[in-house]
Amino acid sequence: MDNQSGESYHSRMGTEPVSSRLFDRTTPPHISTLILLASIGALSMTLFLPSLPNMTAYFNTDYRIMQLSIAAYLFVNGILHVIIGPLSDRYGRRPVTIFAIVFFLFATLGCILSPTVEIFLVFRMAQAVIVTGMVLSRAIVRDIFTQDKSASMIGYVTMGMALVPMVAPMLGGFLDELFGWQASFALLLILGLLILIFSYFDQGETALSRTLSFRQQFNDYPELFRSRRFWGYVAIAGFSSGTFFTYLGSTPLIGTEYYQLTPSKLGFYFGLTAFGYMVGNFISGRFSLRFGISRMTLFGSLLLVVCPVGALIAQTQNVVHPIGFFGFFIFMGISNGIILPNATAGALSVRPHLAGTASGIAGAISIVAGSGASALAGLLLNDEASPTPMILIVAICVVFCLLSTFYVLRIERQLQKSSEHLH
Repeated sequence: MDNQSGESYHSRMGTEPVSSRLFDRTTPPHISTLILLASIGALSMTLFLPSLPNMTAYFNTDYRIMQLSIAAYLFVNGILHVIIGPLSDRYGRRPVTIFAIVFFLFATLGCILSPTVEIFLVFRMAQAVIVTGMVLSRAIVRDIFTQDKSASMIGYVTMGMALVPMVAPMLGGFLDELFGWQASFALLLILGLLILIFSYFDQGETALSRTLSFRQQFNDYPELFRSRRFWGYVAIAGFSSGTFFTYLGSTPLIGTEYYQLTPSKLGFYFGLTAFGYMVGNFISGRFSLRFGISRMTLFGSLLLVVCPVGALIAQTQNVVHPIGFFGFFIFMGISNGIILPNATAGALSVRPHLAGTASGIAGAISIVAGSGASALAGLLLNDEASPTPMILIVAICVVFCLLSTFYVLRIERQLQKSSEHLH
């Protein structure tokens, strides 16, 4: 399958490729392999979250330091979003994927054996290389299928990614209670080995046409950077993601210290937010075509307001039950499920011929912005682990998400008026 003749997959296989056969590298990768590749990154991000307080005690450190295992991971993750695509375009999807999985396995083993929190954080940042599976599973689908068919197949892949965050924290919480925090990383090691087997024996090369240089791939960046609409959509996605990553970084301590939740119960409440995200994805898939990207983004941004406003009211009324806090963050999950697909589609539509480049840049900026919000929330948490500082950061992100949405709507109205004037 390795072919550098410059021909495309479709020119070799026709308008539709031959059907995939599992563990046959002469056919395209099976959908199950692509789902596994996409899901391991989401699992690595959320599986160990209920263990963060216990890990803080194990390493005899401060939660603010331990929380960097999320923020630093996301920061490296964002940088890799920009790098992985060009690397795979140059050297192929298969070798980049296999190298990333092997590197992830060594990093995961390092996390388990780390004697100090500093060494753990280094290996944890190295684990971010597994985002390769998430990025390249979509690229492989685009390699194999025509445009209309690829949209459907990417839906199957991302469905697996949406299910994982709902189940992973619950599973991680139970593993922590039974075997300790290392058990979550041991499970990642086992699943990583399984995915390596699938990739090695099933993933034939799909990037049959290789680029000549990285310079050619980065020359298109200035055209995107000059677009105000692009930056508007990126800002919407970034601030929306900021609410989620702030929640992700702060809630383990809030749930354990403030609400006195066990790891398994904390995992359950994490799952509720992930369920909300699935609901938002369903709403987006069902109604985006009917109402358009702009209206859906506005609806998601307005719905997002419910989260910090409701949570703050519950705090001022001294609601002590965890649902008074976690229940409102279900709205955050729904809103993100609506906003992110539509804002991403908007960013890609600004310059359709630069969709790949736009996807990498938008994804990277969103994740890096989210990691910054997560780190800030960790710094502001007080000794009582009161939710209020975290809710205020979420509120700030929501305000800027709304402002970015109105900014994009204003630009689109201006463009529409200009178009009407020309005609």
